[in-house]
Amino acid sequence: MALQVELIPTGEIIRVVHPHRPCKLALGSDGVRVTMESGLTARDRVGVQDFVLLENFTSEAAFIENLRRRFRENLIYTYIGPVLVSVNPYRDLQIYSRQHMERYRGVSFYEVPPHLFAVADTVYRALRTERRDQAVMISGESGAGKTEATKRLLQFYAETCPAPKRGGAVRDRLLQSNPVLEAFGNAKTLRNDNSSRFGKYMDVQFDFKGAPVGGHILSYLLEKSRVVHQNHGERNFHIFYQLLEGGEEETLRRLGLERNPQSYLYLVKGQCAKVSSINDKSDWKVVRKALAVIDFTEDEVEDLLSIVASVLHLGNIHFAADEESNAQVTTENQLKYLTRLLSVEGSTLREALTHRKIIAKGEELLSPLNLEQAAYARDALAKAVYSRTFSWLVGKINRSLASKDVDSPSWRSTTVLGLLDIYGFEVFQHNSFEQFCINYCNEKLQQLFIELTLKSEQEEYEAEGIAWEPVPYFNNKVICDLVEEKFKGIISILDEECLRPGEATDLTFLEKLEDTVKHHPHFLTHKLADQRTRKSLGRGEFRLLHYAGEVTYSVTGFLDKNNDLLFRNLKETMCSSKNPIMSQCFDRSELSDKKRPETVATQFKMSLLQLVEILQSKEPAYVRCIKPNDAKQPGRPLPPGTSAQRQGAAWGGAVCIPPPLVPRYKSLCPETWPSWAGRPQDGVAVLVRHLGYKPEEYKMGRTKIFIRFPKTLFATEDALELRRQSLATKIQAAWRGFHWRQKFLRAKRSAICIQSWWRGTLGRRKAAKRKWAAQTIRRLVRGFILRHTPRCPENAFFLDHVRTSFLLRLRRQLPRNVLDTSWPTPPPALREASELLRELCVKNMVWKYCRSISPEWKQQLQQKAVASEIFKGKKDNYPQSVPRLFISTRLGADEISPRVLQALGSEPIQYAVPVVKYDRKGYKPRARQLLLTPNAVVIVEDAKVKQRIDYANLTGISVSSLSDNLFVLHVHREDNRQKGDVVLQSDHVIETLTKTALSADRVNNININQGSITFAGGPGRDGTIDFTPGSELVITKAKNGHLAVVAPRFNSR
Repeated sequence: MALQVELIPTGEIIRVVHPHRPCKLALGSDGVRVTMESGLTARDRVGVQDFVLLENFTSEAAFIENLRRRFRENLIYTYIGPVLVSVNPYRDLQIYSRQHMERYRGVSFYEVPPHLFAVADTVYRALRTERRDQAVMISGESGAGKTEATKRLLQFYAETCPAPKRGGAVRDRLLQSNPVLEAFGNAKTLRNDNSSRFGKYMDVQFDFKGAPVGGHILSYLLEKSRVVHQNHGERNFHIFYQLLEGGEEETLRRLGLERNPQSYLYLVKGQCAKVSSINDKSDWKVVRKALAVIDFTEDEVEDLLSIVASVLHLGNIHFAADEESNAQVTTENQLKYLTRLLSVEGSTLREALTHRKIIAKGEELLSPLNLEQAAYARDALAKAVYSRTFSWLVGKINRSLASKDVDSPSWRSTTVLGLLDIYGFEVFQHNSFEQFCINYCNEKLQQLFIELTLKSEQEEYEAEGIAWEPVPYFNNKVICDLVEEKFKGIISILDEECLRPGEATDLTFLEKLEDTVKHHPHFLTHKLADQRTRKSLGRGEFRLLHYAGEVTYSVTGFLDKNNDLLFRNLKETMCSSKNPIMSQCFDRSELSDKKRPETVATQFKMSLLQLVEILQSKEPAYVRCIKPNDAKQPGRPLPPGTSAQRQGAAWGGAVCIPPPLVPRYKSLCPETWPSWAGRPQDGVAVLVRHLGYKPEEYKMGRTKIFIRFPKTLFATEDALELRRQSLATKIQAAWRGFHWRQKFLRAKRSAICIQSWWRGTLGRRKAAKRKWAAQTIRRLVRGFILRHTPRCPENAFFLDHVRTSFLLRLRRQLPRNVLDTSWPTPPPALREASELLRELCVKNMVWKYCRSISPEWKQQLQQKAVASEIFKGKKDNYPQSVPRLFISTRLGADEISPRVLQALGSEPIQYAVPVVKYDRKGYKPRARQLLLTPNAVVIVEDAKVKQRIDYANLTGISVSSLSDNLFVLHVHREDNRQKGDVVLQSDHVIETLTKTALSADRVNNININQGSITFAGGPGRDGTIDFTPGSELVITKAKNGHLAVVAPRFNSR
């Protein structure tokens, strides 16, 4: 099956497993890895990812075409050997996510497509493994994306490095230092909307675990002239616009500022206050948040903003000439704001702005200034205040980045990673002293780049005796010498002109340049040029041929900017400031120092030399940023002029392998593995022959081997990786066998020791248990023999055992309820105790039962108990009533007439039941209702109360002992309201009589008669009811005038 690969837009290769199945990554740690040669072939379908692999590697046209092809496919990164070339896309390509970071983390440099993260990871791994300081040098012209690349590098390290022991505060400060420095040090230029107007070198300190624990920033040559002047289409530093646009109303009111930038002279010269690509309001929020992260207190923020506002107010200071043409301050309101914001005396500041203090022969003299001089003094003060505040700000950030943990390792036990983000090469329509310094810096870095890469590479070829095809490149050492050479360089001539007595001007400086370096091939002026060239050169200009092209500089302002003079009385005024930041920026020691300060150009040259020394002490990595077009628009291809940016970046060559090649790759050849005893050269030859290198793929040098094609080395590295895995597997297997055998032997010895001890313990326990059992049996037998004798020591154990056994058996066999009468038979010694326990148990069960019944059931039981007391064993039909529950009433509310309820009034009905009443004369049965109230028995016929018997008049109740349902209610004979006793019949006679007896409190007045019942039938007339047993119930009037009742008898009574 042939290997199928496919290219995705990010430049990564995927391996097609099946046309209808998802693809897998072909490279990196997440996918199926293919051979490096196949991967390179597939990736190179969109240009070449490494310019070393170009067939015509010396062709500028091939170089540009390869960049253009990859740029069109949004592949902005390309390698030149170890150098990364980055083309600014001017838009977000979504290739800097956490997923991309993980893809490039811990992966070999060439195993993934070119990316800034690949360089970052390679540098970080070299720093961790080799314990050597590293540096990433990011170069390119203004607008090429250097600052953005620096931020992406910091983002990568913040996301992927292990967190320090005490949290991620250092990482946050490293990231948040960028917005602050950009706000105070970046500005919009014609070439770049976020151009760095200062150079920055940042050291990040890592501990032995690879976690960032500190940092330090060096700044170079802030373009302070931008504070007072900007070219058309450019802006001042971002912080001014951010403060005006995003500052709170209260803050602006305190600072005396308005939101309109047009109100300030220092912000209107460029006529470009608003930029579409910049949101000053949101940037202000980011800056305020960043200031809090890097340990700025609220007081420090207020002091800092006061200084920023004071610079704007300084620009609005205006002067007018008096009668003697001396300058006088006319804007009193601005002066008041300045004195308050800078915390200085108003009169002192006024005098300092309009007079110059001169010390002559030990005497101090005040010389008034004219309008031009006063404006110069004002601008010089504004530049000095801002530039020194910027230096203080960098120092404040460094103090915040410094490790504050007393337990943290020292700098000697840590490694440092440097990030260089410095000015890009600048060519404007009007180039002045700042562009001269910036381009000189780029020349110096280009020289360093050449020395550390191109030149050293080709010198190494010569030293090894390898035939090589020379690659032409521009060695810019001649330019650097032209600028910095002692006594003859441009900087030396400029300093000499600044320091010499007499009238020195910018034009005299230019004339001296023409006299000193007029024969230099890279220097040209109007006077030295031919007739054709003079048309493009002014009389106050000179032209240098830099490595990136020709630049014409105007000498206007060179001397003033190089001197950077600030009048003494202005220094004295600032030294007296009570603003904490200003008091640190202007040290009083300056006033007593008689030595003339070094010029700006000399200071910058010395700082560049120190920077070069720092970079030379570290292992460098290079990122070359390229600007695709001057319009700053995405998608537009590289113009032909881009080749100017390429100078010194492209070179071709072989991959050099240092002497320890056999120790590294000896495992790939059976003859060199596990060790090679011969000469290293012979070992290399044997190894190369075994690996199958073709003659055109390598050359043997005196001490090194040079491999022409990187893919040859990649294939060797792939084979080594596979071999390492195999060796690692064998080593792991051997080590695991040894490790687990030792662990097994230790476990075996431990097990034997534990088993021995445990067996002894078990044996002793078993012997003690047997001894105890024998003693127990002996005591039981002796006690059983003497069980009938009085208690003594010989039978006490047995008796106690018997008692305990009974109690345990009793606990298991206790009665479950009140009706359960079972009870274990106690031993003779426990009979009395057994009876007491039985009584307690019964009482407890009764108590529990009583606690568990509801009030309704309790009432039911009470009524049943009364019925049992009255009728049990006395009336035949009582047993049939026992299982039937007594209910509260036998008549519903709708069965009782409302008229009856009205007649009863407020008396509640406690019980109601239908009954049959027998007349007193003819014993005719009539249907009635019997109602029980709290005070009386009421007999109702339909809706009429027929008879009311108060409980006080109820003398008794008679009932037969048979199974009939008749009963008689006896009343007082003397009660004239009553017609006589009442003869009634109820189907629920037991229930009715029980409830009547309870309601009337006549429980003891119920008479159960046998044979007959006599009742009062009326005044002076009695009646009799005869009861006889029979087969069925018959109630009739007998011939003798009695009521005859025949009722069946039950045997249950």
